[in-house]
Amino acid sequence: MSRLYGEQHRALQEAFGTRDMADRIEQLACRTEFDEEAKGFIEAMDMFFLATVDHQGRPTVSYKGGDPGFVKVVDSTTLVFPSYDGNGMFLSMGNVVQYKQVGMLFISFERPHRLRVQGTASISRDDPMAKRSPAITNVSPAWTRFLKSGIR
Repeated sequence: MSRLYGEQHRALQEAFGTRDMADRIEQLACRTEFDEEAKGFIEAMDMFFLATVDHQGRPTVSYKGGDPGFVKVVDSTTLVFPSYDGNGMFLSMGNVVQYKQVGMLFISFERPHRLRVQGTASISRDDPMAKRSPAITNVSPAWTRFLKSGIR
């Protein structure tokens, strides 16, 4: 049984003959915890894209950036990042308050690496990292997928 694919995915994989490839990718690249390689990759990034769902049920994505290391993997099942919401709209953070499911995409443009994280988020205003940020988002992954060159 797959944690990644639903019936709708399997139907398309069967129709296009990609089920074996999809299963292999899930086996090789999908995890439910951050390992040292994923931690190093995430903490070296100076940006990522955050997908959330708004109050009308619409998906939205936003750029989140800071100095390398602004996202921290605090243990094998939790990462945190500050909310530098300079425009004061708090769209992403407000979305997390209502719909806790998020997607994150970390990309290295210098080398063909990317890491996807899907998980459940929460907001904390009491975290020590919150000194320069009104809120810290904690994300516990449902799964991560780390793709490197050579794995396509």
